Amino acid sequence: MKFVDVHCHLNKTFFEDDVDEVLKRAKENEVRVIPAGVDPETNKYVLELKGKYPDIIFPTIGIYPPDALTTETGEQKNYDVEEEIKFIKDNIKNINGIAEVGLDFKTDSNKKEQEKISRKMIEIAVKNDLPLVVHSRKAEAEVINILEEYDYRKIIMHCFGGKKSLIKKIRENQWYLSIPTTVVRDEHFKRIVKETPMNLLLTETDSPFLSPFKDKKNEPTFVIESVKKISEIKKLPLVDVANILYRNANYLFGLD
Repeated sequence: MKFVDVHCHLNKTFFEDDVDEVLKRAKENEVRVIPAGVDPETNKYVLELKGKYPDIIFPTIGIYPPDALTTETGEQKNYDVEEEIKFIKDNIKNINGIAEVGLDFKTDSNKKEQEKISRKMIEIAVKNDLPLVVHSRKAEAEVINILEEYDYRKIIMHCFGGKKSLIKKIRENQWYLSIPTTVVRDEHFKRIVKETPMNLLLTETDSPFLSPFKDKKNEPTFVIESVKKISEIKKLPLVDVANILYRNANYLFGLD
């Protein structure tokens, strides 16, 4: 069986010196890994990982607006967003998708600038027929409204936390819902799995966050726990679920 982690963060800030061991375990367990960039440093890093692990790494790069605009302490970022957009365009043939992008209104700041950057990321994905992995914290309705303007289907709603009516709209638009490893205990994601057709489901870890094990840092191999839980909820054989999920990811990201 093959498995796919369609969204994770492997940058050195999170994994320091153990990323090689993490990816070794992924390879041993037939897990394809789709790491995301969010800024110049992480975008370059996921491309470097592709060069080092070409058989399991399928990079996505992008600009995640809060990281593009300010640091965690609220200080202004010291890089040129337009230059980074040029970097993304220049590397378009070296990537498998655009991520991580979207809106985050948790701090209720820079909303107009966030939308401006997000639209540029969407337009790059649409123009190049690439999948788009979307973040939408505290901005779920706003993100959906923007995406609907583009009439584009290769959209992955990453770890979507919105209400039922918005999830219904995602399904109606035939977009994909990426299920994190916390589905093993999170009733919200269990319900999404139960109500969503298999052809619109994907699996992710969002490593190093959202671990299915409370005493362990998340990593791509743990995506297998999501597949097991989906199999249980859907009452389908594990191998069938794994195959369908891989087929969905392969269609979007071109893994084979």
